[in-house]
Parts: sequence; C-alpha cells; structure tokens
Amino acid sequence: MAHVAWTSAEAGSLAFHILGAEQEQARADVVAARHRVEDAMGVPRGSVFYLEQVHSADVVTAGPGWEEGCAPIADASVSPDGHTPLAVMVADCLPVVFVDGLTGATAVAHAGRRGLLDGVLENTVDALLALRPEGSAGAFGLKAWIGPGISGESYEVPQAVQDEAVARIPELEATTSWGTPALALTSGAQAVLRARGVAVERIALDTFTDERVFSHRRAPGRGRFAGLVWTTPADVDQDHVAGDPRG
Repeated sequence: MAHVAWTSAEAGSLAFHILGAEQEQARADVVAARHRVEDAMGVPRGSVFYLEQVHSADVVTAGPGWEEGCAPIADASVSPDGHTPLAVMVADCLPVVFVDGLTGATAVAHAGRRGLLDGVLENTVDALLALRPEGSAGAFGLKAWIGPGISGESYEVPQAVQDEAVARIPELEATTSWGTPALALTSGAQAVLRARGVAVERIALDTFTDERVFSHRRAPGRGRFAGLVWTTPADVDQDHVAGDPRG
C-alpha cells in the first residue's frame, strides 16, 4: 500500500544544508527530526532517500537511505519497485509525489520556477513510464500529488521573469494579492502533468501565509519540510505523518 504525506514545521526542519550558526546542535536536531518522521512512517530509521537539491531537472534512481551515504545531486528520484521511502524537501517550491498504480513505482520531484521551466516534472514522468512493460500506452494509472507551495497570490516576480515563464507554461501567469506580476507554480505544475496524462491532486496550502509549514520567503533559513511517499504491507493502516499539514 502506497502512502503520501507532507511534514510540517511542527515536525522540525529536515535539511542539513541550512544548519545555522550552532552547527553541531542544528545537525543533531535534523537527525532527530528525520528519525521522528521515519518512526511515524513506520519505516526503519535512516532508510528514507533524500536528495541534494539544486533546482535542476535531473532524475536519479533511489539508492541507500540518508544514513548510509551521501545524497546525490538531483531534484527528482524514482523507486522502481516503490520499496524505498522517498523524500523531497521544500520551503515554497512544490513537492510533487508520484505513484504508478501499474508498476508500483514511486517518485518525488522538487518543482520550483527553474525546475518547472527546465522540465523536472516531464523528466520524472518519463522515468516512471520507462519502467512500464513494453507497449504500455499513455500514463493511465499514474497519479501525482502536488503538495504545499507558495501561491500565485504571494509569489511576486519581476515582469521579465513572469514573461519568460509564461512563454513556456501559460498557466503560470498570476497576479499577487497586491497587484504585481506573479507565478502560480501549482497551476503550472498541474497543467504540465495533465498534459502528459497524469491524474493530479492538489494540496491547497500557501507556504508564504500558512505558518504550519516552512517558507523561505517568509522566514529565510528557518527550515525545510518534506513531501514523502512510501509503501507498507496492505494490512498496515497508516494515513499520515506526525505534523501533516493536511489535517
């Protein structure tokens, strides 16, 4: 059984790359937060696969969990059999989580402005479809969840940046609540995925205005929350992770 969830600020920051001045204690806090999340997921400690995210469109195949090796530099990962728990960290960019009902494969992607424009979602879908039996048609059975991210009402950008983005993905066009050019990342991501035949669900939560999750624009350097996907035996009932902002 596949499970999808989003952590929150209450669960703690899951990122090592923004540790702050008190490095040793901050690192210990991240380790503790990751362990708490894994305990809530019901997976072994250290088994979740994280990435070193750099706003690329690169996709990698999941390997050992975070306590067994370095996180690869990429912005999406795929577990071909769905057995490796996956995490994608964000704080305004979109955490996008995938489950393929045909193969059991799972994936996560970090989709901010640059990643969306460079094709991180298309590349992730391609990687999942490549795992299907030869001759499989379309993306029927492939589902994506777009997690909490900054909304078009909050994500102000210069006009030139909006023009570049809208030329690539028209659905990104938005206006802030105060009347300036903006980008609607969730609408853009949904359009990209639906154009590929992927079924999509959206989590309507604006990271900039909702303090249950971290936001780089609202509070730079405070932390990163995560989108998660993992599988458990069918007789295990797990619907959320502690601190899940959906509830």
